[in-house]
Amino acid sequence: MEIILKQDVQNLGFKDDVVTVKNGYGRNYLIPQGFATLATPSAKKVLAENLKQRAYKEAKIVADAKELAEALKALEIKLTAKAGGEKLFGSISNIDIANALEAAGHSVDRKFITSGIVKRIGKYTASVRLHREVVIELPYEIVAEQA
Repeated sequence: MEIILKQDVQNLGFKDDVVTVKNGYGRNYLIPQGFATLATPSAKKVLAENLKQRAYKEAKIVADAKELAEALKALEIKLTAKAGGEKLFGSISNIDIANALEAAGHSVDRKFITSGIVKRIGKYTASVRLHREVVIELPYEIVAEQA
């Protein structure tokens, strides 16, 4: 079954991509949730026309994403957490990284940050997707909170 994605779907594709999925996945999940529509010939023509009109705007969006990527690379992120020795009491996840970026003045949605759950003090990297074409590796450090 061919469908047109209305929004980004993790591990499947980006908005306005035409993808092939199994019938049940498309019919029972993607279409009812509003993530996709059927890729009929007329829908494909409408999509092609919309993509042609949006190409100019897309160039500006990519340029803005690259500018934000350069600003994020210049940041030095240090997260403090309570720790006993090397182990943390709790964990650090993409939510904490998103909050640290927000405090630094850069708004990045937490679902576009991939870091995993970290439970030890040290230096790590997180993958941040700012656009489908702009993905950066963001280094951050976890330090123990001083008593």
